[in-house]
Amino acid sequence: MRFADQPFYPWLRLITSLLLGTIGSCGMYVVAVALPEIQAEFGTARTGASLPYMFTMIGFAGGSIAMGVLTDRFRVLTALLVGAAVLGVGYGVAAQARTVLEFSMASMIVGFGCSASFGPLIADISLWFVRRRGIAVAIVACGNYAAGALWPPFVQHLIVTGGWRATYVFVGLFSLGSTASLALLLRPAPPQRIVAALGTASTSSVISPPFGMSSNTVQALLCLSGVSCCVAMAMPQVHIVALCADLGYGSTRGAEMLSVMLSFGIVSRLLFGWISDHIGGVRTLLLGASLQAVALGLFLPNQSLDVLFIVSALFGLFQGGIIPMYAVIVREYFPPKETGVRVGVALMFALFGMALGGWMSGAIFDLTGSYQAAFLNGIAWNLINVSIMVWLLMRSRGRRVLAPAV
Repeated sequence: MRFADQPFYPWLRLITSLLLGTIGSCGMYVVAVALPEIQAEFGTARTGASLPYMFTMIGFAGGSIAMGVLTDRFRVLTALLVGAAVLGVGYGVAAQARTVLEFSMASMIVGFGCSASFGPLIADISLWFVRRRGIAVAIVACGNYAAGALWPPFVQHLIVTGGWRATYVFVGLFSLGSTASLALLLRPAPPQRIVAALGTASTSSVISPPFGMSSNTVQALLCLSGVSCCVAMAMPQVHIVALCADLGYGSTRGAEMLSVMLSFGIVSRLLFGWISDHIGGVRTLLLGASLQAVALGLFLPNQSLDVLFIVSALFGLFQGGIIPMYAVIVREYFPPKETGVRVGVALMFALFGMALGGWMSGAIFDLTGSYQAAFLNGIAWNLINVSIMVWLLMRSRGRRVLAPAV
C-alpha cells in the first residue's frame, strides 16, 4: 500500500498544510511589525512607510494566479518549492535595501512567494477530503491567521535584539529551509478512490443566472465587495503597531495586540464557516461585514491600552471569517467548473483592497496627524461592502440554491 493510501495520510497532509501556511504567511505581517523601524531608518513619512505592505499585497495578488497555474499543471509541491525560493530571495533583498522604494520592491517579491502558502494549499486539500471538506479547507485557511498570531511577537523580539535587517535574513533562511522540507510531505497525488469520490460529489447544480444577473456582473460586484471590505480590514491590521507606538505604548505592545487580533481571527474563520453551513455565504458575509464596521467604530472613542486590546480581539473575531465567504458564495452560485478561476479573481481583488487600505491609511495619517480619520475612512468603505451584500441578498430571495453535495 502506498504511503498516500494510508488512512492517516490525509490528516497528516492537513496538518502539514496548516504548518506551511503558518510559515509562508509570515511575510504578510513582518512588514507591519517592522513599520516604525523602517520609517525611522529611511526618514520617510507614514505614507512612504506604508508602501512596503501595499507592495507585499500586490505581489501576493499577482502570485495567487501564477501559483494557481503551477498547482493545476504540476501539483502543489512545485508551487511550494518555487514559493520557498522566492521567499528566500525576497527576504534577502529586503535586508539589503537602501531606500523605501527598494524595500517595497523586495516586499513585492516576498508577497509573491507568500501566495504559494494560501490558495494552492486550499485547492490541494480539497482534493483529499469529501465528507469533511469544509472543515479541512477552513483549517488550512487558518494558516495565514496563525501566522499573524504567532509571528508578530517573535519578530518584534528579533527586531529589538538584532535589528530589522538581521530579522529579515533569519526569517528568509527559516522560511526557505522549513517550507522546502515540509513540502516534500505533499508529494503524493490523491489516490484514485478519492478522485472518483470527488467526481461523484461534484454533480450538483446551481441556479443560473446567479441573482438574476449575468455571471460577470455578479463577479464584478464580488470584486468590488472584496476591495471595499479589505480596505477597511487593512487599517487595524497594518497600522495597529504604529498606532500603539504613536500613543506611547511601544511597538512591542502593538505586536502583541496584532497577535491577539489574529488569534481571534482563527476562531472567527472556523465559526463563520460553521455559520455559513446553516445560513449561506451571502448572509454570513453580511453579518461579518456589519460587525466589522461596529468594531472599527469602537477604536474611535477610547484608545487606552486595555480598551485597544479588547477592541482588537473583537475586530479579529468579527472580520476573520469574511474572506473565505467569497469562496463559499462562488461555490453556491456558480458552476463547479468555474469555481477555481472565480474564487482566484475575487481573492485577488480582496488582496488589492488590503494593499490599497494599508497605503491609504498611512496617507490619511500624514494629512491629518492621527488615525481617527483613517478609521472613519475604513467604516465608509465597509458600508459599500454591506450595501452590496444587502442588495445581493434581496436579489436572491425566491431563488433556490442547491449547495454542493460534499
